Amino acid sequence: MKIQNTNSIIIGYKKRQKRYVFVAIILFVIVLCLASIMMIYGNTIYSPSTVFRVVMGENIKGATFTIRTLRLPRMLAAILCGFAFGLAGNTFQTLLGNPLASPDIIGISSGASTAAVFGILILGLDGSTVSIMAVVAGLLVSGLIYLLAQGSGFSNGRLILTGIGMQAFLNAVLSWMLLKASEYDVSSALHWLSGSLNGVRLESIARLSIVVLGAGLAILLLNRHLTILQLGDAYAQTLGVRVHITRLLLILLSLLMLAFATSVTGPLSSVAFLSGPIASKISGGGRSNMITSACIGAILVLAADLVGQFCLPARYPAGIITGILGAPYLLFLLLRMNRKGE
Repeated sequence: MKIQNTNSIIIGYKKRQKRYVFVAIILFVIVLCLASIMMIYGNTIYSPSTVFRVVMGENIKGATFTIRTLRLPRMLAAILCGFAFGLAGNTFQTLLGNPLASPDIIGISSGASTAAVFGILILGLDGSTVSIMAVVAGLLVSGLIYLLAQGSGFSNGRLILTGIGMQAFLNAVLSWMLLKASEYDVSSALHWLSGSLNGVRLESIARLSIVVLGAGLAILLLNRHLTILQLGDAYAQTLGVRVHITRLLLILLSLLMLAFATSVTGPLSSVAFLSGPIASKISGGGRSNMITSACIGAILVLAADLVGQFCLPARYPAGIITGILGAPYLLFLLLRMNRKGE
């Protein structure tokens, strides 16, 4: 009887593994397809061969500037920021065991946004300086939320509530700055706050790729420890996991990706919030779904940008489209949690 139970567990595990690998491959192919569409389609439609030749370094009159300077950075930013938001959001939700534990919801993204708007409206800055301010402020606000949530010991619920309170405060500061600023400067701030891929440069992609790939790889290496942490701190300590160090490392790596991604595109609403639950639904629960969450994040950003640019009467930034997707899901989640008494 025990042997039969063991065999059924092994068979079930292998099936779940096959499903996960299959879903991950399909999602990666979708990412590549959407990225190709973004490179080919626009005011001028170029053939795949033309796009490939330009990307490989060939100069083609009328195509090189559009493809290499405008579309290539936009596409790479969409993929990298989607990976960052999806992976970091799923890490927070898995680590804290709560679907509301998203950087959008608990106020972490608001720190970078407030600093960027302050730099644009009050200090009159732009470009890379605003990006650096956003990164530093995002990390500082995140550290403050973590410290305020400590109390007599770390608490997932306390961290979420502290983050929500911080978000409310920072949103109030944002509103005050927008009201007091000159109307000529407000449009720049609102453009940044909406979450847009417009104007992304290749210079920003180099820094972003180093951070996202480095931090993302580190999170994947800690994936096993994250899975053990889901069983509880006491059980994780029994298995030899350094709970506090591992949790802090995962949070810092996620925040680093979020801060750099937000500094490039602005706050792309709901991508971090939606990626984990969607990945869990299609690839199965009982795992951290890191790779599939990253792919879902990239798909959301790429698809939102394509929809905002070409499928509506007017052009809208990607952040507005993703925000529209996130609002009904948040209401659904709150209603479901209320029914369950959570």
